[in-house]
Amino acid sequence: MVRDMPSTKDSAASRPRRGEAARWQTAVDVLRLVRRQPGITRAAAAQTLRLSSSSATEVTTRLRQLHLVEETVAATTGRGRPTGALRANPDGPTVAVVNIRHEDFQIAVVDLDGTIVETHQGRHTGDDPAGLIARLRTDLREVRDDYGFRLRAVSIVVAGTVSSGRLVQASTLDWHDVDLGALDDGHQPRLPILMGNDATLAGVAEARRGSGRDSRTMLYLTIEVGVGGVLIDNGVPAAGATGAGGEFGHLPFGDRDLACPCGARGCWDLEVDGRAMARHRGDRPPHDPRSYAVEAMTRADGDPATTAAVRRCATAFGSGVAGLVNALDPDTVVLGGLAPQLRQLFPDAVAEGFDSGLMVFRRASPPPLLATSLGAQAAVLGAAEVAFDAILTATGLAEWAAQP
Repeated sequence: MVRDMPSTKDSAASRPRRGEAARWQTAVDVLRLVRRQPGITRAAAAQTLRLSSSSATEVTTRLRQLHLVEETVAATTGRGRPTGALRANPDGPTVAVVNIRHEDFQIAVVDLDGTIVETHQGRHTGDDPAGLIARLRTDLREVRDDYGFRLRAVSIVVAGTVSSGRLVQASTLDWHDVDLGALDDGHQPRLPILMGNDATLAGVAEARRGSGRDSRTMLYLTIEVGVGGVLIDNGVPAAGATGAGGEFGHLPFGDRDLACPCGARGCWDLEVDGRAMARHRGDRPPHDPRSYAVEAMTRADGDPATTAAVRRCATAFGSGVAGLVNALDPDTVVLGGLAPQLRQLFPDAVAEGFDSGLMVFRRASPPPLLATSLGAQAAVLGAAEVAFDAILTATGLAEWAAQP
């Protein structure tokens, strides 16, 4: 799912010694817990991590001095000494997220508490990946100049298949085997560069910070151009042996007479998105299937042909979701992209496909289908989560502490 280009500082000389490493690891554990549960009290953190009160105080003091956490007095519920409520410090490390979409891109800076603090957008034609990478490299250099040592990693989001650290296929962009790691500008110290599929990263965010945060095994599905998604187990994506897992839209749930741009036939993608809506209406294949789908769903109330086309896609979507529930056994399904709107328009059609597709033993208590709570920025927030996973290590905190 990701490619990690280590900082040149991450050498044997820069790694903390064993005893110090253990203390930094405890600090990492506390910081990650605070990021997962903002506002957790110091006492609750100590109990969760099985730390003594003195150790918890020592670690939180250290993190506070390094501008990694903030501590305020928590509301008291009875007698006894007040304890501190902990939150990630927004003045701590940041990561840059590059979100490459069908016809535009976004560069976002995300701080330690998961807030998007700055965004920059631009357009691209999609026919010159090398030119776009050069442009993004320049823009990232400006971000790095603005944030200095606080910028600790770059995380790339792309609507395509990522395998072994490369974008191997992006059908909507017609890109094949593109090395997005070329965004590295070679400046010292080099920043880790990570990358992932947009649906996978959105699923990570929903599992940790969104509608699926209370689930253990969550299935995330999104409709954009085709269907993407990921299975998340305890906050970790099941990305497969090479990182290319989650290509649910290319399961053969559709008409095998239809060829998909991916090279396969009968893909679920072609039964659900704007291409399917156009085909059912007798229209030509749209240049921008997502925009076509948005327009079709807007017109679905007044135009019988469009209503029938969109309803048919809703049924096909529900049926495919059922197949994935049968295979993967999630306790929650979270819907992103255009899927919540499709379900809201035709809840009966989605339910018909879903209920009839479930194995009998699942029908009494199927997993709930929940709409995204993070919306369009879910993939950006997920990319930031993955980046912070990479840098919030014992070595990473030791390097942060060594900065002037």
